[in-house]
Amino acid sequence: MGEIEDAIERADRESFTRQPPKTLKGQIGYLLKQMGSAKAVAAELGVTADSVNRYRRGARKHARADVAAKINDAVRQRWQPMVRKRRQKQAAASGGITVETRARFGYTAPVGTTDDGRFRRLTVHLPATYAQRLFDARESGASDQAMRQIIAEGFKEIYFQDGGDRAAGLSDVTLNDIDYLDLDY
Repeated sequence: MGEIEDAIERADRESFTRQPPKTLKGQIGYLLKQMGSAKAVAAELGVTADSVNRYRRGARKHARADVAAKINDAVRQRWQPMVRKRRQKQAAASGGITVETRARFGYTAPVGTTDDGRFRRLTVHLPATYAQRLFDARESGASDQAMRQIIAEGFKEIYFQDGGDRAAGLSDVTLNDIDYLDLDY
């Protein structure tokens, strides 16, 4: 996963109305219910189906640290899909998305002005159209670079050009060297 995908995932997790199961047995039970078989869960986690069944029965109380992390990630990726979709739909319809980042922004500007990229720490609320484009791109399996470009276009319009009131000659903004990026919607 790329940085944008990770940020969307973190924002989704903040919207949970209930916490996912914490015990190994509970997590495995949830994954079995979601995926249908021990074989499917085992393939996802990189363990044997017998191990999955031992976790389910409680014969093994603790998984190795790397397997426990995979189990936790698999549960959190599938937890409360309807809550996630509802929040994303609301952001794409009317709420928009807030992007907080520290990254190097580069841009193409008219002759006689500086176009040197530099690190900026920005928190910008992007309109719902950018949220819709970002979620659509994620859904279609777009690359991290394509999703960065959507955010960069939003920053160009809202922050750099202030909705068309300034920097009219600015033609292209790029988002590079991301130090951190968080989304909220």
